[in-house]
Amino acid sequence: MATIEKRGQSYRISVSDGYDMNGHQIRHTMTWTPPIGMTAKQIEKEVNRQAVLFEEQVQLGQILDGNIRFCDFCEQWLRDYAEVQLRPTTIRSYRQIIDRLNQSIGHIRLDKLRPKHIISLYQSLSEEGVAQRAISLSKNKHIDLKQMVRSNGFTMESFAKSSNISIRTLCEACNNRPVSIQSAEKICHTLDKTLAEIFIIPNVKQKLDSSTIRKHHAVLSSILSTAVKWQLIPYNPCERVQPPKLSHKDVLFLDEKQASHLLDLVQSDTLQHQVIVVLALYTGMRRGEICGLEWKDINFKHAIINVSRSSLYLPGKGIFTDETKNTSSIRPIKVPDHVIQLLKKYRLQQKEQRLKLGDRWQNSGRILVQWNGAPIHPSTITNWFHTFILNSDLPDIHLHSIRHTNITLQIAGGIPLTTVAARAGHANSSTTSKIYAHAIQSSEEAASQYLDNILRPKTATHGKKNMS
Repeated sequence: MATIEKRGQSYRISVSDGYDMNGHQIRHTMTWTPPIGMTAKQIEKEVNRQAVLFEEQVQLGQILDGNIRFCDFCEQWLRDYAEVQLRPTTIRSYRQIIDRLNQSIGHIRLDKLRPKHIISLYQSLSEEGVAQRAISLSKNKHIDLKQMVRSNGFTMESFAKSSNISIRTLCEACNNRPVSIQSAEKICHTLDKTLAEIFIIPNVKQKLDSSTIRKHHAVLSSILSTAVKWQLIPYNPCERVQPPKLSHKDVLFLDEKQASHLLDLVQSDTLQHQVIVVLALYTGMRRGEICGLEWKDINFKHAIINVSRSSLYLPGKGIFTDETKNTSSIRPIKVPDHVIQLLKKYRLQQKEQRLKLGDRWQNSGRILVQWNGAPIHPSTITNWFHTFILNSDLPDIHLHSIRHTNITLQIAGGIPLTTVAARAGHANSSTTSKIYAHAIQSSEEAASQYLDNILRPKTATHGKKNMS
């Protein structure tokens, strides 16, 4: 039953809509103001009619209640949607994006959020200084950040957890690679140091690139689309805003000679590191997929590697096993026989290590493990590869560049795009063609030249005779 309360020249109509999970009554309200000139009897009749209509709308679930700040709804969205539907690593990256969104629009009520606010948000994200980074002073003042961590009684893992940063971020800082200002401040807080004592902030003020801003747009749009589905707002204002155009960004990869040289260089490294590079180069697997491989995934008889899981890390959760990036990422990959022979050699070495350790060995079943058989930390292989490349004469690539190399070389070699996409674990070949347009263009040029050589050999020969 609707209740009507006169408030000045207006009327407040209130309707109960049951109780929430905490036992609190849910009430919806509306305000109705009589038009000028209505008599008291007409007003009484109309306000009662408005109350009946409003009650019907509430009962039919047609009432929108966006009277909640954007930042508060984000927490509700993370709890009720993201943590149920999305992967933990995806949620972590979304939280970082939401922190930026809240700085600009977090205070705005959901039902008051307009396209102009979103346009202003994107403009602020593109300003200088948003992506500003901090670099360790280790090279300038001989500060050993890793030693500072240990001298304070921490392991790298426990320090990362205490600082609420990832172990990868901590390793980046220890290796004098740029980290965010926020991460640098967390490190300094845990060490009880000022920012200036450990880090230097370059004068170069970086901007977020267009692809990063488009990720913010995608996350914001997803949040607001959920608000529409939950009947909190009538439409998604993101749909009325054009995100920044995507700037072209070439992927880093090695050509065939450089890739062959990489294989030669890693021969002088440990057997485990050889396995990492060979698996990455011949399968194009993602880092988490390589770390998640188990011996049972290897079909030694038919030389097939079955990808079915990822091994990931999150602060506070540690190393954990997760599903692959998407369902299409679950796939078999055929490899050459020498890859299988290398895996057999490495398995024999691992068995010997297991016998030496006895009860101390943790039988995780993983191919890539720590000294005691526990699953390897994903950042361990990233950090090793970074150091390996720095000490080589190869271009400054990262581990994921080897995946790009694998896919690029396949396309350049004339392998059908559908086959390349299936081996890469892409949802469809359009994803492959979008990311690797550079390789497709080169392949097209090679095909054009090949056809020309076939179709016009005599013309070229006659031309030489006439010239003589």
